[in-house]
Amino acid sequence: MAGRWVGARLRRKEDQRLLTGSGRFLADLRLPGMLSAVIVRSPHAHARIVAINAARARAERGVAAVFIGPDLGAVGRIPMRMSPRAEVVECLQRPLALGRVRYVGDPVAVVVAEDRYRAEDAAELVEMDLEPLPVVTEARQALEPGAPVVHESLGRNLAERLVMGCGEPERALREAPVRVRDRFKVHRHTGVPLETRGLLAQFEPGTSALTVWGPTKVPHFNRGVLSDLLGWPEHLVRFVETDVGGGFGIRGEFYPEDFLVPWAAMRLRRPVQWVEDRREHLLAANHSREQLHEIEIGADRDGRIVALVDRIYADMGAYIRTHGFVVPDRTAAMLPGPYRIPNYGAEVLCAFTNKTPCGTYRSPGRYEGTVVRERIVDRLAGELGLDPAEVRRRNFVSPADMPYDVGATADYDPVVYDSGDFRGAFDAALEAADYESLRNRQAEARREGRSVGIGIGCFVEKSGTGPWEHARVEIDGSGRVVVFTGLASLGQGLETTLAQICADELGVHPDDITVVHGDTARIPYGVGTFGSRGAVVGGNAVAQAASALRERIKSFAALRLELSPEDLVLDAGRVHPRGVPDRGLTLRELARAAAPGQPLPPGLEPGLSASAIFKAPMRVYPYGTHVATVEVDPETGRVTVMRYVIAYDIGRAINPMIVEGQLAGGLAQGLGGALLEELVYDEGGQLLTTTFMDYLLPTAMEMPEATVIHVLEKSPSPLNPLGIKGAGEGGCTGSGAALANAVADALAPLGVAVTGLPLTPATIVASIRAAASRREARR
Repeated sequence: MAGRWVGARLRRKEDQRLLTGSGRFLADLRLPGMLSAVIVRSPHAHARIVAINAARARAERGVAAVFIGPDLGAVGRIPMRMSPRAEVVECLQRPLALGRVRYVGDPVAVVVAEDRYRAEDAAELVEMDLEPLPVVTEARQALEPGAPVVHESLGRNLAERLVMGCGEPERALREAPVRVRDRFKVHRHTGVPLETRGLLAQFEPGTSALTVWGPTKVPHFNRGVLSDLLGWPEHLVRFVETDVGGGFGIRGEFYPEDFLVPWAAMRLRRPVQWVEDRREHLLAANHSREQLHEIEIGADRDGRIVALVDRIYADMGAYIRTHGFVVPDRTAAMLPGPYRIPNYGAEVLCAFTNKTPCGTYRSPGRYEGTVVRERIVDRLAGELGLDPAEVRRRNFVSPADMPYDVGATADYDPVVYDSGDFRGAFDAALEAADYESLRNRQAEARREGRSVGIGIGCFVEKSGTGPWEHARVEIDGSGRVVVFTGLASLGQGLETTLAQICADELGVHPDDITVVHGDTARIPYGVGTFGSRGAVVGGNAVAQAASALRERIKSFAALRLELSPEDLVLDAGRVHPRGVPDRGLTLRELARAAAPGQPLPPGLEPGLSASAIFKAPMRVYPYGTHVATVEVDPETGRVTVMRYVIAYDIGRAINPMIVEGQLAGGLAQGLGGALLEELVYDEGGQLLTTTFMDYLLPTAMEMPEATVIHVLEKSPSPLNPLGIKGAGEGGCTGSGAALANAVADALAPLGVAVTGLPLTPATIVASIRAAASRREARR
């Protein structure tokens, strides 16, 4: 599809209302008679519930109700949304704990009161008699004999064992002339949206209708889950999306609160609102990333990789939540990255611990795997005495190999790269970074006593998760275009992107298109927004629906104008004969002529509307390279990111400005995860980082002094008509790897080995001191 609008750098349609304060966020909503809910959470990481006494809380003035686990009746557990497994059903989370609590923050009661203040005060009066039990806080420790068992019904802490690979990795390793083995840890951190989670639910007894405001990401799926848990007809449950202050994989999954708030509203026959505070978010929303890798790489003496073997310990937290085992599965599936590795093996051991359950966070599994793979490739380069860039050049999968079967699986489906020129993106990044000159300047800085390092992070992302998405496009009675999509908006510029796609098909301006999303009463079905699928699956659905509508418009106009549809042009809201723009009909005239009740030729249905379901049985794979230049202060451990380059190929950019914004935002989150953010637990399972005093986020001061972003469109996907690949995660995917390699490079003269994240000032100073002690001991 060639047109005027796809590829244009348009300002986002959403920004007018958001920047003028006209956005409508969950906490902005007020309904008559609305109550406020507060969740009472376990203060223990593992304990038997002896008794919960809510009498004092219920007696407080202004308290409408206090509910504990038994009050909910026979409500089921929250199901897995992705790759469900029957063997861990008993390890899924209940809305309120029964019998045991398994992490600090496990919900045990919900207090509903006239306002938030009364609810908070009453929550402190709920008396919990909890008998502490032994705690386990590390995945590897959890798998050792005699470790405390998190789920007694399972009888072990091994939640799942994933095995995948190709070739003969163990034999190839044994025979490899060069072998490098190491252990790397990626720490626990999470997405921190500007706006915390929240819900508002209203039940109408007269119509039996339940409306829930606030769910985003996968509203149709979550409506089905809520319907099942409540035992309430799905057609009587309506989910309405509000504006949101960021998603990042955290927001929009089905959490315990997603049941408790609507259930309370139905029980009390009054609207109930819940908005979490920041401590609650850090304590209760999905955590992510925590993995330990024991990895070994084998190569010939020219640096060509012959084998890669990795054992991965994945910390799942206390329960399996809706994402299931997607994160560790994606780590193993994508670990080979952009390199040709003929012999690959991965074993993933997913373990329960007494910590907050885990889920996805931007570039789930790939961020972690990219850090580990790119570190071991740098280690290999050091072993061979080669520049890290040269080792990568010798191992890229070539464009001639596409489609390329990696030899791994994601959700049991083979990982097959659809298209790509990995070397081309790599060269583009190095050219933008002026790599050779950078190395010369680094040598000069080292002569001056400065610790300057350069790091590279190459990666392949996955996007376009199917299996399908729905769209409907129609012309209303005023001649305006309306797009209905099953996607949800999480701040990624959805309305603008879909309007640009539709505008090219229908020959109108994007500003004349309204995009409707996130309301299950207006959109009958949809899959939602996650996994960089919006433009790929939802965008192609819109393109197909708009294309079908264009043909319907021309066919209807042809009857009115007594011409052939092939002789007509649809442009600027009018249909006219080719070469005769003054003669024709407006979309408004056609829409009214096609309205129900108007005389129509036999066989022609009323209305100007078309629907499409775009099916995406295979994923598409964007790819890129990050290059980071840093300076480390050995005295304070501070890392200054001097310059940063991203080259990312997404096949085709609908709106390059939006893509660049996505990449810059992803970089900020990846940088925070690499250098600052960490969820720290003590041995008793207490979370120690529950405020922004302890959980450090990057600010503008920590961002690179200079950032160069190259959006490449060299390898369109052959798997969808628009040729597009997802753009939402590539700014994050390679950042941890590039920064870790850059810091390792900067500190190499001091004998420091970087074997994990985060690279906080305290971690760096400790590593420098430990290296100095080792040198002193050898003297």
